[in-house]
Amino acid sequence: MLAAAFAFQYIGGLPPCHLCLLQRWPHAAAVVILLLWAVTRWRIWPWLGALAALVTAGIGLFHAGVEQGWWEYISSCTQGSVAGFSAAELMNPATATPAPVRCDAIPWSLFGISMAGWNAIVSFGLALIWLFGASRRD
Repeated sequence: MLAAAFAFQYIGGLPPCHLCLLQRWPHAAAVVILLLWAVTRWRIWPWLGALAALVTAGIGLFHAGVEQGWWEYISSCTQGSVAGFSAAELMNPATATPAPVRCDAIPWSLFGISMAGWNAIVSFGLALIWLFGASRRD
């Protein structure tokens, strides 16, 4: 999922919004957890991997709800932000400022499901795989 997010960003030209970035952190944690499990085989790692997958699934579900207008998020994410620009840059018409990436916009979808929705669906599936691994008795 993390590789797909980077592919959409760097190959597909779809920059992430704030909620998209938040969804990436638990995926990164899951990668680290998988590596730690591969080295140590401690039984706690699959449980933590499931937790990471459930966290990103929850953020993805929330993000999909923001996109669909089911609930609101902070206005700076849904109306654009000028964060990172100085007052001089904002007042200078020659300054090239990128269009803000909105959390409530759906830049891509498949079968009517946005990237955030797919993240939620796939991450719930990954959580089930982690839980299956955690419950196995070797």
